[in-house]
Amino acid sequence: MITAKKDIGTGARSPSASCQGDKCPWHGTLKVRGRLFEGTIVSTRGLDTVVVTWNYYKYIPKYERYERRKTRISAHNPKCMQTKLGDVVRIGECRPISKTKKFVVFEKIGVS
Repeated sequence: MITAKKDIGTGARSPSASCQGDKCPWHGTLKVRGRLFEGTIVSTRGLDTVVVTWNYYKYIPKYERYERRKTRISAHNPKCMQTKLGDVVRIGECRPISKTKKFVVFEKIGVS
């Protein structure tokens, strides 16, 4: 049963492919709510899982300098997104899908 694409409320473009997954925000019942992030895919080893990372700077008042930090988050990767290593994607918070996955890829922005 193929369901129609829907608006998930983030202003994202819907993927051109379709999937049968229930854990897809576009074709299934998974809702995107909470925090939204943008990062680069650095690992695709897990089944339907990607690791997304991004860098940022944190100010250290004692030394009056900035330090580099990075964040790595495991996210669910629906089949219709067709992402691969090095792609820049947007992820959104959703209900817990597994022990470590609480985010889902909902938009592919480009290649870094």
